[in-house]
Amino acid sequence: MNEEEQVLMHCLYFTANRFSRNMTKLAEKTFDFGDLAPSYLYLIMIVKFHPEITQKELCHKLSIAPSTSTRFIDKLEKQKLVIRKVNGKQTYISLTEEGEKVYKQFRNSLKELFTGYSQILGREFSMDLSKMLHEASNKLEKET
Repeated sequence: MNEEEQVLMHCLYFTANRFSRNMTKLAEKTFDFGDLAPSYLYLIMIVKFHPEITQKELCHKLSIAPSTSTRFIDKLEKQKLVIRKVNGKQTYISLTEEGEKVYKQFRNSLKELFTGYSQILGREFSMDLSKMLHEASNKLEKET
């Protein structure tokens, strides 16, 4: 292995981004939700699990900035997938009936995605890698 390959292979930043691009391609092929990117679908899932979640809690759970969540919620509200209720300084987000339908389709797509990458990487390796990435992200978020 030459020096260039060694540097790239041992650079977590490069490797994580390369992996992320490949996973994004696979997810975009699997998730067929028109103009909704996978990030929007995960927001829908979080809202499903936490009806009337505050926008602040949503940002925390998805590790996104408030401005990003506002943009996502605006788009989902325009498509009648979520409703936003403002009470004082708090904004609460819930799914509409159509949002519930999209959530169910998304859950099926998640199973397809797992099957797709598990066939390539192996089931146990996929589960272990996901767990390790989750734990690493948690540690990095605590430090930054």
